[in-house]
Amino acid sequence: MDNKADHIFEAKFEEMFKQYFSSLCYFARKYLSDMDSSKEVVHKVFIAIWENRDNFDFEKPAKSYLFMAVYNRCMNHLRDNNKFSRDDSPNRQEIIPLEQDSSEQIEAAELESQIWKTINSLPEKCREIFILNRFEGKKYAEIAEKLHISVKTVETQMSKALSILRDNLKDYLHLFILFILKSLW
Repeated sequence: MDNKADHIFEAKFEEMFKQYFSSLCYFARKYLSDMDSSKEVVHKVFIAIWENRDNFDFEKPAKSYLFMAVYNRCMNHLRDNNKFSRDDSPNRQEIIPLEQDSSEQIEAAELESQIWKTINSLPEKCREIFILNRFEGKKYAEIAEKLHISVKTVETQMSKALSILRDNLKDYLHLFILFILKSLW
């Protein structure tokens, strides 16, 4: 590749990395159940693309390719780790097949990624209060006591967190509704 083509590839590669990295990590975690291993697998996919950049075509949609490449690497990771594992207990990670229509799994990973990006972007105290309430099941009064703040402050911070989540996730509302409806069937 010439110098101009290198710069164009680098820019497109960086854009693709920023756009898909988090979603791919959450997608991989569904198979590996370990975020560190998931990140490692996703990094390996991007390294392979970088190393074979002369053959990578940005004109074709990258999303399906990336998710399939991550899925394949996850399966290889599980196979390789199970090969060396002497643990035959029933708790051993089972390989989950990727369904023919994997778009739901991809969309779920993207939704989860966007939710966590939004939660992580919350101001520190707001994020802490939100996590205590929504993930640890603490009531407002318990949070107020633990953090030595008023219940009114907890209410205000929760309202702020929910407003930010609502604004940042409005483009994903259709996915959320779809998943809720499917879980009811």
